[in-house]
Amino acid sequence: MAYRRTPAVQERLDAQREAIAAAAVALLSERGYSGLSVSAVAERAGVATGSVYRHYVDKSDLMVRIFRELCEREVEAVTSAAATGSGADRVSAVVDTFSRRALRNPTLAYALLAEPVDAAVDAERLVLRRAFAAAFANAVRHGIATGEFPEQDVELTAAALVGAVGEVLTGRLRDSAAGSTVPDLVALALRAAGHLSSGTTQE
Repeated sequence: MAYRRTPAVQERLDAQREAIAAAAVALLSERGYSGLSVSAVAERAGVATGSVYRHYVDKSDLMVRIFRELCEREVEAVTSAAATGSGADRVSAVVDTFSRRALRNPTLAYALLAEPVDAAVDAERLVLRRAFAAAFANAVRHGIATGEFPEQDVELTAAALVGAVGEVLTGRLRDSAAGSTVPDLVALALRAAGHLSSGTTQE
């Protein structure tokens, strides 16, 4: 007869898994990917190292799942912020929301954006980049439809904006004098999309 977990056992395992995930996020925010180990996660979660391996194959498996959850959280925040308004409002919201969240937790943002990681974890970054590109593309398409932006290769613009924003933020995450970074990035994104400021006319 196959063993079946009781509700109490399953509840305990679920709670343990949540504690491990929370510990991994906390350590990632404090130390980055390179400073995180399975033993450190276990110690922070208050469980045995073997308990971590009960839920995750290895550090890479743990980080893939953590990255996935964190990336989904960031994408949801950006998508929600850019759901309404003009095309310019939406492009601005994508840049502003993503940038301010990154600058609020630079160590975690660096881990998500650029820190050297395992290949499996790096694949999650590609998913994140594609999701942000989709958010930019939707915003630019809206701006084209309303006449705010000129006709253009939307996918190219979106990919370029993801690259530009990511590159700038990666270089300034630890810069205490990065106060103008977000508004400058917003202005750059609007120019790249061809936004016409008030008082100008399109040729």
